[in-house]
Amino acid sequence: MKTIGQLFREILANDIKKGINKNANVFVLSYSELSSAQICDLRKTLRKSGADIYVSKNSIARIALKDLNYEKLAEKVDQQTAFVWGNKDSVEISKILIKFEKDFETVKIKGGVLEGRVLENDDVKRLSELPSREVLLSMLLGAIQSPLTRFAGALNAKTRDLLSVLKQLSEKKGGK
Repeated sequence: MKTIGQLFREILANDIKKGINKNANVFVLSYSELSSAQICDLRKTLRKSGADIYVSKNSIARIALKDLNYEKLAEKVDQQTAFVWGNKDSVEISKILIKFEKDFETVKIKGGVLEGRVLENDDVKRLSELPSREVLLSMLLGAIQSPLTRFAGALNAKTRDLLSVLKQLSEKKGGK
């Protein structure tokens, strides 16, 4: 028979597993010496970008990560641990976390999981340097539209040339 404490730890570990499994991007933070107001500010900023923060005990976080076969990430869990997860733009979330890490020396991004792939701290930093999803989509749209725009311009130019030649012939023969 399990004790109430064991059942409670299992429930918390299952909450972490569900959060990791249902979200496309997950980041693991270690922090210390932060006030509740600072954590609250981070939580509000993350919520605006479609992410949530979940604070966990280290032992429970390690168990959940190991159960999901993220042993490398489980080994990095220390100090106070928080999971940041969401299904929105991972670039925007990583930019928020990198800025928060720069603002507070006691915050360290330990890594994360992006689409099932484990990220190291350096990977998260590189991810934050990418343009946002909207910028990438507009760049893609521009790349798709560019050849079509040039083609339409070339067709218009040939039509203008033909009309110009016809007008010159018409004027030579005395027409208007």
